[in-house]
Amino acid sequence: MNKTESLRFSPSVFGYPLLFVMALWLVFWAESRFGWNFNSFGIYPRKFEGLRGIFLGPFIHGDLKHLFNNSVPLFVLGTALFYFYRNIRWKIVFYGLLITGFATWLIGRPANHIGASGVVYMLASFHFFKGIFSKQYQLTALSFVVVFLYGSLLWYVFPVDPKISWEGHLSGFFVGFAFSFIFKGNFIKEKKYEWEREGYRPEEDEFMKQFDEDGNFIETPKVINPNSGLDDVDDTPTPPRTVRVIYTVKKNTEARDNL
Repeated sequence: MNKTESLRFSPSVFGYPLLFVMALWLVFWAESRFGWNFNSFGIYPRKFEGLRGIFLGPFIHGDLKHLFNNSVPLFVLGTALFYFYRNIRWKIVFYGLLITGFATWLIGRPANHIGASGVVYMLASFHFFKGIFSKQYQLTALSFVVVFLYGSLLWYVFPVDPKISWEGHLSGFFVGFAFSFIFKGNFIKEKKYEWEREGYRPEEDEFMKQFDEDGNFIETPKVINPNSGLDDVDDTPTPPRTVRVIYTVKKNTEARDNL
């Protein structure tokens, strides 16, 4: 059973996803600046040396477009993960990276699979299915946002382009789907109103006292505190005040002289 927490913002919510994205750009800059090529460090399926790509492959990208297409959703989905799933965020990141990479190593074509798209698909799938199954309105709303922003990603879990590692996309998609079942429980502390708490007695509720058994509104009499000093107030009615208005009429002599 996972511990629930209230949603709160902290620098780590966007700080860690930003650091991860910056690491991707740093590796790409090093390749471009010094003429290096790290593609051989990607995931090469069913070869022992290809296992190193499980941890290294997500940091390597083929070109600037590939890097940019992964950076934006990785930052957005990572920030959502660190905000809404604070208690399990590191488990999702570590195990998701590990299992997605290993699944790609098992089912992938004999080529170097590079890029963080598998992690992106894992996060998108987890956010969507977990939000639907959680029955918490915040997470459900998040799942709809994910569909609105990244729903088109679904097409690339199929072999529509030979240059795209659809095996990594497919692995990430099913890993995120599995995580939505494995990590059970409500992760957001739900606010309880007074009438939802244990030991609530409606007959003592000041608001409920204004209604009868049939739900009709009744006006409750106001209670005057005898110690409030109201007894010393003089109840003698005061006579109405009269207002005296005096008008002064002044003749316009200048107008008469001009005639």
